[in-house]
Amino acid sequence: MAQQICLWRMAARRALKAVLVDLSGTLHVEDSAVPGAQEALKRLRGAPVTVRFVTNTTKECKRDLLERLTKLGFDIAENEIFTSLTAARNLLEQKQVRPLLLVDDKALPDFTGIATHDPNAVVVGLAPEHFNYEMMNKAFRLILDGAPLIAIHKARYFKKKNGLALGPGPFVTGLEYATGTEATVVGKPEKTFFLEALRGTDCAPEEAVMIGDDCRDDVGGAQNAGMRGILVRTGKYRPADEDKINPAPYLTCENFPEAVEHILEHLLGERE
Repeated sequence: MAQQICLWRMAARRALKAVLVDLSGTLHVEDSAVPGAQEALKRLRGAPVTVRFVTNTTKECKRDLLERLTKLGFDIAENEIFTSLTAARNLLEQKQVRPLLLVDDKALPDFTGIATHDPNAVVVGLAPEHFNYEMMNKAFRLILDGAPLIAIHKARYFKKKNGLALGPGPFVTGLEYATGTEATVVGKPEKTFFLEALRGTDCAPEEAVMIGDDCRDDVGGAQNAGMRGILVRTGKYRPADEDKINPAPYLTCENFPEAVEHILEHLLGERE
């Protein structure tokens, strides 16, 4: 048995080629970095793995998100970030539809060039200022008339400095219930999202690990796509979250620095 475990660890060290990292709740919460996260990212970048950043954040466009991360001291390039907004835009272009965009105004730059006149599709992200009866009813009527419902993601809630807050999931579910339709989800935890994030890395899902604070969307989604998933107890994490998915997370850590330490020590075999 000990020999089998040893061989498994050796195989894991050889196989690991990429690390996917969630942003909000894992590296930062709004304008505050998770303690030690910047230095941990530097250590991870020193390892022989490709690092990509994957996020369901729809509160701001990629440009603003990158600016926020840079101000917090994170060394991240724009082409390393794959967002659910990008995935939604790709789908709109494939379907050649004109969306009613229920997204935050700060996210609109990521849809520049997408026609929105006379909408024949509904796209829902996190849009607190637009989740009112008039807009939801407009979306409801479009869907009843045959417009596809596209959910950028269906997160139940997310972490703000002053506590947990409703995500877009409850609003998407309300539209599904009212119209008797099922939304197409493009962000985490969809398998296609994780596979798209790995595109260009020359890495199979079995050779990647995902680090995130959302047990279902980050860890469960990644593991369903064939990756390992590491859950961190920061951001939106709540006690016993790791019991909410099957199979359970590959590992649960206190925070991102601890997750990086595990990867370097046990999956790559780094020694100080």
